[in-house]
Amino acid sequence: MTNKKVYVFNITLNLENSPVMHSGKINQNILKKGEAPWREIAILENDNLYNFAKVIINSFGFMFDHCFGFYSNLEERKMYDSKEIYELFTDLKDEEHTPKAKGVKKEKISEAFKEKGKKMLFYFDYGDSWNFFVELKDIKETDIKKSYPILLSRHGKKPEQYPSFEE
Repeated sequence: MTNKKVYVFNITLNLENSPVMHSGKINQNILKKGEAPWREIAILENDNLYNFAKVIINSFGFMFDHCFGFYSNLEERKMYDSKEIYELFTDLKDEEHTPKAKGVKKEKISEAFKEKGKKMLFYFDYGDSWNFFVELKDIKETDIKKSYPILLSRHGKKPEQYPSFEE
């Protein structure tokens, strides 16, 4: 029996576009700091993108309460032109979704991220527009003494998911 692989990701909040709230205001608490919060996560290769999204959101201290997607085009304005799209909408019955999108509940991490250095845009909450850059940094052997997924490191305070805005 071969050991499963562990995928190590760096997830960075996109400061240029996150979050653009429906009112068009930017989360000032994040911008004042001037540094994008990031997390480093290790997760098993056979985990699905749905669970990966949940780990990402939990690592930033958010509630996992909105739809999301992974897009190969890193620009928010062009994400629907991506060659690869994985959306929760595809897995939900009676929900409109991007025609060429795959779902996130059956798609494995190893199928979406095939080589080190691959980057995708993780877009969470289509109303508030939180977006993160996800990069596969390494693929390693599992450590049988550890239980995955693991938050390996973090930088920056957790942003407020629903911040109050100053006028």
